[in-house]
Amino acid sequence: MIRDIITDDDVLSVACEPATAEDAQLATDLVETLLANEEAACLAANQVGETKALFAYLTEADRPVVMFNPQIVQKLKPFTTVETCMSQEDPAAVTRYKWIRVSYDVLVNGKLEPRKKKFEGWTAQIVQHMIDHCNGVLV
Repeated sequence: MIRDIITDDDVLSVACEPATAEDAQLATDLVETLLANEEAACLAANQVGETKALFAYLTEADRPVVMFNPQIVQKLKPFTTVETCMSQEDPAAVTRYKWIRVSYDVLVNGKLEPRKKKFEGWTAQIVQHMIDHCNGVLV
């Protein structure tokens, strides 16, 4: 189901609770909503009104990926950039890292399984943006 994008800072600034396998439909809704919005590269659950630590992003090949309970465990090469957000009107300057390692869960056969992955460049930047959303941090 395609959902409306939330712009209420009171909702977006709340740290999200851990996502579970029962949030599978929310994950599907995030992917559908993300794919329906041509200007979006990523979308967090709190951007559709659900305070769960869960997001979807598009790879450079426009393939959707869903991450449950993401956490940055290592980060290198800080830089400052200006980002926009579908839930915010104005662009904002933020510090990001060119290289990150993230631990997260994926849904496999109805169960969450842990994973770790390294990200660089643009994908690292949007994953950091989404992890900020999960932590209730606004750009």
